[in-house]
Amino acid sequence: MKVEPKHSEGEASEVSAIRPRTARGEARQLNSPPPHSCAPSMIEGVVYEMRVFAVNSIGLSPPSLTSKPFMPIGRRHGRPASFPQRAPRPQPFNGSFFLCRSAPTSAPMRLTVNDVTDSTCTLKWLAPERVGAGGLDGYVIEYCKDGDTEWVTANTDLCERQTFVVRGLPVGEKINFRVVAVNIAGRSPPAVMSQPVTIREIMEHPKIRLPRHLRTKYIRKVGEKINLTIPFQGKPRPVASWFKDGVPIDPKVINVRTTNVDSIFFIRSAEREHSGTYELVLKIENMEDRSSFQLRPAPPLNVRVTDVWGFNAALEWAPPTDDGNCEVSGYTIQKADMKTKEWFTVYEHNKRTHCTVSDLIMGNEYMFRVYSENMCGLSEEPRNSKNTATIAKTGLQLKQAPYQEKDMSCVPKFTQPLVDRTVVAGYSTAISCAVRGFPKPKIVWMKNKMIIGDDPKYLMQNNQGVVTLNIRKPSTFDGGKYTCVAINELGRDEVECKLNIREREKDKSHQGCICMNAHYSLSYLFRK
Repeated sequence: MKVEPKHSEGEASEVSAIRPRTARGEARQLNSPPPHSCAPSMIEGVVYEMRVFAVNSIGLSPPSLTSKPFMPIGRRHGRPASFPQRAPRPQPFNGSFFLCRSAPTSAPMRLTVNDVTDSTCTLKWLAPERVGAGGLDGYVIEYCKDGDTEWVTANTDLCERQTFVVRGLPVGEKINFRVVAVNIAGRSPPAVMSQPVTIREIMEHPKIRLPRHLRTKYIRKVGEKINLTIPFQGKPRPVASWFKDGVPIDPKVINVRTTNVDSIFFIRSAEREHSGTYELVLKIENMEDRSSFQLRPAPPLNVRVTDVWGFNAALEWAPPTDDGNCEVSGYTIQKADMKTKEWFTVYEHNKRTHCTVSDLIMGNEYMFRVYSENMCGLSEEPRNSKNTATIAKTGLQLKQAPYQEKDMSCVPKFTQPLVDRTVVAGYSTAISCAVRGFPKPKIVWMKNKMIIGDDPKYLMQNNQGVVTLNIRKPSTFDGGKYTCVAINELGRDEVECKLNIREREKDKSHQGCICMNAHYSLSYLFRK
């Protein structure tokens, strides 16, 4: 860095001082008396600013104007690139500095032409291989005519993307292009096209790319919305025309919108008259391409009963004259009693035009109806049979046997007895058995031949003949023989079991301690 001394030095001798400041505002003193200095220990990739103070015996002068921000780079040819190899000659000080050299990026890579029209050219490239600590601010795109040396800048602002459309080019001229990467350190070496580009629209044969689902019959129900997108390609922009059955379509009935890359076919609500073959024609001068697809958006005839025998009726009908522009896949047959008029489905997906309806009720009269079915579903309306089928009554009469009520009375009988059990004291338990009898027997529980009353410690239950006695936290006094007695007006039956209550180990240990303490106490008394 070099600076010219002040013209007014005052009475004291002058000493120069240079202070760099980083972008974060940290400042430090650098130098010595000469009017030029090099700043050591700068960090590569950090943005710095410079200002200068004049120093004499009285003190510091006000600082100079701050320099423009700059960024030091690494060493080149054995010396720091931040410093010039030879100090420049002094120049009159105008508030600016001789700043160190910067670190631009490497040249952008793979500059190619993506598209060309009569007045534009679309360029694409890749980012530089080496960017450095200074980052990348954007790109400058330049062009010039072949054989000329004056480059014209195509963009007023830096282009941040890696693609750009150069506009306003002369038709038929050969143009050279180059792209330069720019950062805080400056411009990179340019990426230049290997050969000039002729500004002329590239002729491309029109091609319709019909979607796979439109290559066969396209079927939609009446009332549905139809929205089809047909993509295509071709340069210059092809002229698209739509036809239905060889006649141009009516734009009031069918909406069509064509862009540079596709044509959109839209019908808000499909009707039967929209059915037919549609064709898209693309034309570029004397070249064209065509593609077509078929758009496909009623009950059977003469349904009649041909024969009735036993509990069966035979039906026949004729196929519908209007198949809904789709092959008839089957028929649905329903029947209804003339008394209730409620319809019930007899057959679904019947492939033939005749069937036999069975399991009809004697004495009833039936009518029938048939639906046609295709890929879109059932026909909107069925076709009713012209005649009905009456299942006549025969001379057979049903003789019902006289009803005899069965006697279900029986004496009480235990089907599952009580089982002997051993339980631990303090834990609730239950004993149960099963009994049958009609009328429903009365259940009586006894302990050691004594009837158990309304003791809250016991809970007696009888659920569909399963009799249970619940004992809440039994103690050793609750052990013994338990008897269950079932009694009704025809007799009685009983079962019994033995319930053993075992003391817990912890209780035994406490009793042993009590007995031992009592034994010692008695012995002590006897010794006295």
